[in-house]
Amino acid sequence: MSTLRYWDYYNMTETFTDLYERASQKESFNQLYDIITSRENILLAYRAIKTNKGSKTPGTDGRTINYIKKLSESELVKAVQTKLKNYHPKKVRRKWIEKENGKLRPLGIPCILDRIIQQCFKQVLEPIAEAHFYKHSYGFRPLRSTHHAMARVQFLINQSQLHFVVDVDIKGFFDNVNHTLLIKQLWNLGIQDGKVLSCISKMLKAEIDMEGIPSKGVPQGGILSTILSNVVLNELDHWVAGQWELFPLTKNYKSKVGERYAKKRTNLKEGYLVRYADDFKILCRDGKTAQRWYHAVRLYLKERLKLDISPEKSQIVNLRKRESEFLGFTIRADVKGKKRVAHTGIKQSKWKKLKEQAKMHIQRIKDSPTIQNALRFNSFVLGIHNYFNRATHVNPEFSRLAYELKAFLYNRLRSVGKYGHPVNPTSTYKKFYSLGFKTFKIATVHLFPIGNVKTVNALNFSPTLSLFTEEGRKIVYDKLKPNIETEISALMNATIPDRTVEYLDNRISRFSMKMGKCEITGWDLRAYDVQCHHFVPQHLGGSDKFNNLRILHKDIHRLIHRKDNEMIVLEIQKFGLNKSMIKRLNQYRIKCGLKTVESSHVEK
Repeated sequence: MSTLRYWDYYNMTETFTDLYERASQKESFNQLYDIITSRENILLAYRAIKTNKGSKTPGTDGRTINYIKKLSESELVKAVQTKLKNYHPKKVRRKWIEKENGKLRPLGIPCILDRIIQQCFKQVLEPIAEAHFYKHSYGFRPLRSTHHAMARVQFLINQSQLHFVVDVDIKGFFDNVNHTLLIKQLWNLGIQDGKVLSCISKMLKAEIDMEGIPSKGVPQGGILSTILSNVVLNELDHWVAGQWELFPLTKNYKSKVGERYAKKRTNLKEGYLVRYADDFKILCRDGKTAQRWYHAVRLYLKERLKLDISPEKSQIVNLRKRESEFLGFTIRADVKGKKRVAHTGIKQSKWKKLKEQAKMHIQRIKDSPTIQNALRFNSFVLGIHNYFNRATHVNPEFSRLAYELKAFLYNRLRSVGKYGHPVNPTSTYKKFYSLGFKTFKIATVHLFPIGNVKTVNALNFSPTLSLFTEEGRKIVYDKLKPNIETEISALMNATIPDRTVEYLDNRISRFSMKMGKCEITGWDLRAYDVQCHHFVPQHLGGSDKFNNLRILHKDIHRLIHRKDNEMIVLEIQKFGLNKSMIKRLNQYRIKCGLKTVESSHVEK
């Protein structure tokens, strides 16, 4: 929702829609550089980077978003345009982060201005690439998630009775992407602007500090790396789909059963691909077909994409006998009635990691039983529940986790909190959790019970949803709501210094009660958009009580306190506020002792 609003702010919606529609018609583009370097696209890129947590991470020049904030809009636009005239990205900072298996993953962190430039490119390339991407690729794409990938796998097991899985692990995918082949793939998608391809090539070959210039690979951590990785594997997606799912038949079979039977009589390999980034599976009906797919994919990756597979991690799994792992979940095909259905749980290594993280949060509360640490624990619990509640066996998995943590939790927290059934918990607690579970109360906050979680049905992605079509955006506006649990989890984890326990607790309760909507505009809010306003200002005697707090979008909160009339008029028009919104805005301004805004500023 925020993305669409930002597009409207900077008048880029029609541009992106046009690019998507033309790409859908297989058109080529050789005038993209001017769109990428336009003032509106650069300012939109800045807005997108500013809301990203990584904007506070410095590159090799030591600068963060705080440096960019000091520039005027004209200075920022000129800085980007000037740098792109003869583009040479600065050195990339190398950072190593630990993976679940204990190994280290290399991240490449570009300098902040290079990140804004990459975002400028991503915004323009994305609608073109989206028009070509395969429908069952779910990683790093707008509106899609791991839950959609899991829903597709479960659908193929339950409805199509496909119980053999080809698991293929690409060895060091991000480190081994062939640069020359990637540029060719972009050209084949219709991105044929020489200046644009030249800049992308320079981004790929940006020198890594202390390591030199890379000859291959897409740097993880770069803004553009996610879309480029999808471009690389899009060829694989369509090749697999073309072998069976999208294979054209000479005769038009109206019945799905008839079409499948016709294909079955050929020498085609029946298989359906589900991909999330470089993690993908091909689901098959029998072991012989799975073997054929395994070798065919291995050869295709090697010969066409110049990528190797990891033999020790790649395998064929019979889901009737063994588990397969995908995106932190386990998958089996167990008997239920007269057929087999997908039973999903939590990957064992992930389960152990969750246990360690829970102990860390509990120990932190023991060492410092503050409201902030209690909210961080609740954020952690809500976050893992929200991710894993698509597993069919989520309740037994978390009940076992709660049982194994019970003694540790009780022994650590009995001296700093009160144990028992929650009495008068917040509306947030009552919204998500049952009062039948005993829990600790720490500094007025009831800790969320780890074992209290139920399965939520995993829903397939709707292909009509799209940011790049008018019809798709209408569905997004009308039906797609932010995940309230996720946003509350993020709010709980936010650090706000010098705020009272009452303020922090009531802020979350107010957000929950208002279903994550701005109380002036009705916009759906993400956690990074939220600011909490005192209706009666504190300097005029206002308190932190629930009834005096209001949940607002940060831009609207800033507008309440604006004194520059010219800026007020500009922002009212930019945000598209109507008369009823301005009326509510004026109620807030009166309470703050400020002049009201004329409703005549609304665009006719």
